[in-house]
Amino acid sequence: MKDRLLRALKCQPVDRTPVWVMRQAGRYLPEYRAVREQAGSFLNLCQNPELACEVTLQPLRRFGLDGAILFSDILTIPDAMGLGLTVNEGEGPRFARPIRRVSQIDQLTAPDAETDIGYVLEAVRLIRQQLADTVPLIGFAGSPWTLATYMIEGESSRDFRHSKGLLHAEPGRMHQLLEILTEAVGRYLHAQIVAGVQAVMIFDTWGGTLAHADYQEFSLAYLSQIVAALQAELGVDAVPIILFTKGGGQWLSEIADTGCDAVGIDWTQSLFRARQMVADRVALQGNLDPAVLRAPPDTIRREVKRVLADYGPGPGHIFNLGHGITPDINPDHMAVMVDAVREFGQSTL
Repeated sequence: MKDRLLRALKCQPVDRTPVWVMRQAGRYLPEYRAVREQAGSFLNLCQNPELACEVTLQPLRRFGLDGAILFSDILTIPDAMGLGLTVNEGEGPRFARPIRRVSQIDQLTAPDAETDIGYVLEAVRLIRQQLADTVPLIGFAGSPWTLATYMIEGESSRDFRHSKGLLHAEPGRMHQLLEILTEAVGRYLHAQIVAGVQAVMIFDTWGGTLAHADYQEFSLAYLSQIVAALQAELGVDAVPIILFTKGGGQWLSEIADTGCDAVGIDWTQSLFRARQMVADRVALQGNLDPAVLRAPPDTIRREVKRVLADYGPGPGHIFNLGHGITPDINPDHMAVMVDAVREFGQSTL
């Protein structure tokens, strides 16, 4: 069933539970590391459409997954805004010119996807051509809040001191930045869809670090705007939209209220409880703890069965990890997980 993933995202019956994995093209694969070395740097790899296409396809060749996810990075938008992105091995992303003065926000504009981030769209077109409709292609972007934190902190952060400082001291300025990023993310995802992606996912990686009221105002409100804009432009049923807030299990009902098609669930939340919270209004994606893939094969199989049983009967489940696969994972363990989903996943036809 070629459209197994797309059908599940729309809560339609499928012959078995579909499976794909966040960061499925990545450093845990030796063939990825070889291409990364060929590219010379992570950013070179992201910006080379042919190589990005190759690494997107690598996990499909190994594991026969039910979907491909575009190989790129969530920071393509702020990079195109001129903040000076570098990604060094073992250090993570860093910006040479982070936003530390509110006057810098006045100088920002949403990049044009075709001209400023066109290498991503070219990769999408190449990948679709190579996939030949065997499985769907997922596009993605970072959420406005998550992008803002990287742009303000300049790198990953534990306490988000600068970001939360701006949020509380000058909330109007934070909203100004988030409005620019919301326009940028919406345009970028729309361009990916026009180029050929068949589903899109928004990664709100740092939404779960916000207080309850702040999440509603500074993250979820902007996710809702993006969903509404895409559906207004393309039609409600055009392309499934997945929202994923890491650490956002307490807000699942509100996330479902955005009108998205599916909600990603991290490993800290029960899928059974998540279904109760969203009342089957959306599909659920998740949520095996990535650390399980370090365990022996029998444990992996047992935990796959537990996740599937936790979701229970009925359509609308996409098996995935609760976050991205980590670089230390043995690819053979990934294969055990995928095979177990095929064996134990349910048919809802």
